[in-house]
Amino acid sequence: MMFANDPVFQRYVRRHASPPFRRARLPRRVAHISAEVGSTMSHHLDSPAARADARLNISEVYVFRGERGTVFVMNVCSDSAGPDAPKGFHPEARYEFQIDSTGDDVANLAYRFAFGVADADGVQALELRKLVDQDTADDAAEGTALLAGVTGRALGEEGGPRVWTGRAGDPFWMNPAVVEAVGQAFQHGTDVAVPDPDGSPVKSLFSGQKVRSIVLEVPDSDLLADTGDKHIRVWGVTALATDAGGWHRINRCGLPMVSPIFAQFDDELAERLNQTAPSDDVETFTEEIAGRVAAVVGARDTTSDPQAYGREVARRVLPNVLPYTVGTPAIFGFAEFNGRSLDDNAGEVMFSLATDSALSVQLTKDAVDAPSTSFFPYVAPAG
Repeated sequence: MMFANDPVFQRYVRRHASPPFRRARLPRRVAHISAEVGSTMSHHLDSPAARADARLNISEVYVFRGERGTVFVMNVCSDSAGPDAPKGFHPEARYEFQIDSTGDDVANLAYRFAFGVADADGVQALELRKLVDQDTADDAAEGTALLAGVTGRALGEEGGPRVWTGRAGDPFWMNPAVVEAVGQAFQHGTDVAVPDPDGSPVKSLFSGQKVRSIVLEVPDSDLLADTGDKHIRVWGVTALATDAGGWHRINRCGLPMVSPIFAQFDDELAERLNQTAPSDDVETFTEEIAGRVAAVVGARDTTSDPQAYGREVARRVLPNVLPYTVGTPAIFGFAEFNGRSLDDNAGEVMFSLATDSALSVQLTKDAVDAPSTSFFPYVAPAG
């Protein structure tokens, strides 16, 4: 059976078709996207505003040790949005890696990417700028230009930052039945009811799908000169230009799977997770996350104190930022979040943490179409 015709997959698609926007609540260009794109398939499970244009939806963020420094990867524009969805990088958007090294969860360093309109071959001009300290929060700040070039080519000089952007194999894998069961459990406060296997091989939800990757490698010496500390917290942000001249944040992504677990069937919560600043996450979401975890682990009867366990999970996942110690191997595991490599089984780690049980997705890194590599650009470019 072709995966696209799998009934579990089709049910998943129907449940996550983007609803119409209430346009008055969004900048005009965001509302325009909704009218232009219409209802699309959910791709990596985020809010309606992010689903409205796949180019603005961050599916995953990775941070790990590369050949010559620290590597930041942001994936957007999954093919799972459907063949009619816009492709490439949005020419009126900003894509940023935001970094905090002071412990207040407010960025004091940002790497900002901007892209031009695609030519007939889909190639786009790009520019990378660096912003530091108060400029990271200033929409009008221009920062320092670091690199310029076009998508699909490696950019950068020896000893400095280097960049690759383009269409790549999706390094993420997920069992569609498991992710839906988890989402239902955390929406309704019930046990996780994974369907019994039907004997057919499990295929990743993103098998055959490509993404647009932004890969940035920064020499550790350069990064530490700007951060002043090797302990950093990272998150990705997309923002869209408004007709009023400002910027509207569309998506924010730090730890993996936070929205699919806690807000897969709750668009209002998903939108708040995107629009809230990391520095406000603990105050805004602790009670809600702890309560949802407590309900699920209570239903699963895995702990004598579900409320205490819920608070512990909230402490682990809030603020929703990806911690990393510069110069160390990335490990996204049960005991420690220290960056995230392209091969980490992040879905299984987060599901097991949230449910207080060994919840397998029944897949490994071998489920991806093309493996990641140990050399730049690390992702698998799609020809």
